[in-house]
Parts: sequence; structure tokens; C-alpha cells
Amino acid sequence: MQNTATSPNDPPKTPNPASSSLDSSSPDFEFGVRRFGAVNWLGMWTLYQKEVQRFLKVAFQTVVAPIISTLLFLLVFMGAWGASGREIVMEGVGISFFAFLPPGLIMMAISSNAFQNASSSLIIAKVQGSLVDFLMPPLSAVELTIAFVFGAATRGLLVGTITAFTVAAFTWQAGQPMQVMQLWAVIYFATIASLLLGMVGVIAGMWAEKFDQLALISNFLITPLTFLSGTFYSVHAPWLPKWVAFVSHFNPIFYLIDGFRYGFIGVSDGNIALGAMVVLVLTALGGLLCYFLFRSGYKLKS
Repeated sequence: MQNTATSPNDPPKTPNPASSSLDSSSPDFEFGVRRFGAVNWLGMWTLYQKEVQRFLKVAFQTVVAPIISTLLFLLVFMGAWGASGREIVMEGVGISFFAFLPPGLIMMAISSNAFQNASSSLIIAKVQGSLVDFLMPPLSAVELTIAFVFGAATRGLLVGTITAFTVAAFTWQAGQPMQVMQLWAVIYFATIASLLLGMVGVIAGMWAEKFDQLALISNFLITPLTFLSGTFYSVHAPWLPKWVAFVSHFNPIFYLIDGFRYGFIGVSDGNIALGAMVVLVLTALGGLLCYFLFRSGYKLKS
């Protein structure tokens, strides 16, 4: 009769893989099946947190530096135009330059930082070879789009909010405190701007293969559109050619700045309802384009 007793010195027995419930031959096992529901909330939230933590770790460069740049613009233009008591005429109403300029500068900070966050994140991942960090996890194209765009929007809104309080303190000290006339317009256009420019940043970051190409988009597209959108002047100013106002209405950033400024001063250069609809449609189209680019792996998968 065979002795089946085991000695304490015998090696432990390992379970038979064939009997495991995770066996690939089991009818309950399927490769490529998402086992966490229709949306990978945890994965999407983790990627979003990564995007936020990425710019917060260098907050002096990503948050403080844009605020300083905005204050420099404010000081220069206030010294040049505001000190002389110059007014901007909009809809037949004279607007103090102290009231006209700050909203444009705040919107410029929101849009530029939202663009930079998404675009720099993707181009750095390409250069460092870390694209696999978000391509390998089970994240769909929709989840990637939401995480990257909302991460960029968070930076844009954070910088815009801090800039707004800083500028408000400066104008208050100058005896020209900022006022909010239409809060819905401030919130709506700030949110849409951060999302739209975040999507543009995603598209630019996926297209660019090196920092020089990304700088090309920033220097020759984003910056000119921002400066020629009525940030520092009214597009209906009498000293401007008539065609300037016509061309400005094809510039999406014009609608963002004009609508955002309307929230503070109550008057605008364009039709606010039309501008709100235009930027909403562009944001929807930008989201779809980002989704299809992530889904195809455009310049991400080799």
C-alpha cells in the first residue's frame, strides 16, 4: 500500500493551471473584454489626474509665469493708453480702457494655457517614448479625449481664475475696479474657450513630431489669431479699415474674447448669441476630430 503522507520538508504543491477559473479554455474567459463596464472611470480619472499633476508640479512655470506675463501686458498698455484717459467706443458707449483691456488679457491666458497643456503633454510623450503609458491601458478613444481635454481645460481655467483675481486687485488699486455684468457669459465663454483650445492642443500635439513643429502652430496660428481678435482694440474702431471687422468674424477667438468681455462690460462688438453658437459648434467638431484621431492612432501607433 502506497504511503500518501507528506513530509514537512516536501515542496508545496502548486495548483494546476488547467483547473484555474481564469483558464483561457474556460467558457467564462474572453480576451479583449472590458470587465469594468461601459466606461473605464478609474482609468479616465487617473489619466486626468496625471495631466493635472504634470503642470502642478511645475506650477511656477505653468501658472505663475502666465500671470506675470499678463500683468506686464496690463502695465504696458495701461501706461500707454489708460493713463491718458482714452476710451474705447462700443455700440455708441465709451468704455474706459481699464474696463476694456482686462477681460481680453484674461481670455488670452485661458486659451494659450489650455492649448499649451494638451499639446506639450503629447509631444513630450512622443519625444520621451512614453506614449505607451496611455495607449496600453484599456482606455477608449472617448476616454482619452475627455482626459486630455479636461486636463487642459483645468489648467486654462485655473490660470484664468487666478489671473482674474490678480488683475481685479490691480485695477481696484488704480481706482477702476472690474465689474461682472453678465455672469453666465463669463462662465460660458471661459469654459468653452478652455475646452476648444484644449482640443486644438490635442490635435496639434498629435500632428507634431518635434517641438519645432509645435512652435510653428503656436507662433503662426494661435498667437496671431489671439492678437488680431480684438484683445487690445475694438474691431469697429474708426481708425481700422472696414474689412478688419469683416475678417474678424471668421476668427473663432474673436467670439471667445468678445463674449467673455461682454460678461464684464455689458456691450460687445458682435452678436453674442451668434458667437455662443459658433464656438459651441466648433467645440463639438473639435471633440469629434480628437475622438477619430485617437481612435485611428494618428501618429501615435507605429
